[in-house]
Amino acid sequence: MHAHAPTNTCTPADLGLALERLRTTAPLVQCLTNAVVTNFTANVLVAAGASPAMVDVPGEAADFAAVASAVLINLGTPHAGQRRAMLQAARAARTAGTPWVLDPVAVGGLELRTRLAETLLAERPTVIRANASEILALATSGTGGRGVDATHDVEAARVSAIHLAAATPSIVAVSGPVDLVTDSERTVRVHGGDPLLTRITGGGCALGALVAAAVAANDDDALVGTAAAHALYSVAAERAAATASGPGSFAVGFLDALAAVSPEDLAARAVIA
Repeated sequence: MHAHAPTNTCTPADLGLALERLRTTAPLVQCLTNAVVTNFTANVLVAAGASPAMVDVPGEAADFAAVASAVLINLGTPHAGQRRAMLQAARAARTAGTPWVLDPVAVGGLELRTRLAETLLAERPTVIRANASEILALATSGTGGRGVDATHDVEAARVSAIHLAAATPSIVAVSGPVDLVTDSERTVRVHGGDPLLTRITGGGCALGALVAAAVAANDDDALVGTAAAHALYSVAAERAAATASGPGSFAVGFLDALAAVSPEDLAARAVIA
């Protein structure tokens, strides 16, 4: 999971280099994600410089996970066939050493997906990306959020995120107005973004796919890759919001901004602590 002895810091320059690696390597990301966000997720990956593959069919998912650069498993609409494919892909990814991201959408409040998430945790995801309520539900006996919405703030989940990162072991990324990324030893907060991200369908789900791409391109330090994906998202959202007249124009502008933000822009504009 942690391929080397990590440094104690994560700087904006590190994030810029992480984005440069993503653009140079154009990682192939297998997405087993929910039906509501498939198109937007694919567009986010292409705009950022990665390549999407929406391969979520049982019998194919495992074969593809073994050759993909990274895998995203998002529990948004986990119908029976996709659940089988998710388990196959996670097991194949673990065996092949393919980094993979778990997005445990709405766990805690819904039993089926909560059990599925617990089963998938045994396959050791590289990154767990979720909102605060979902992290609390995975790490404790919390009841989860209101569907896909968080009812807790990010700092309320900080201790649980650190414990979950140590226990899995995975990078844990908690999304909110200020994102928190931890590997249990290092904790990075990524500031920025715009509230319009919460007004478009797939804003959070597509971030999980971008995390997968960034981690694939930066497999020597998954925490830096994860933080870079969050920082790119925040900077692009700010750029898009500056000219948007509402959620619709923001969504289009956000894709444009993901493509336009350079590694130098990210190093200059990312705000982390």
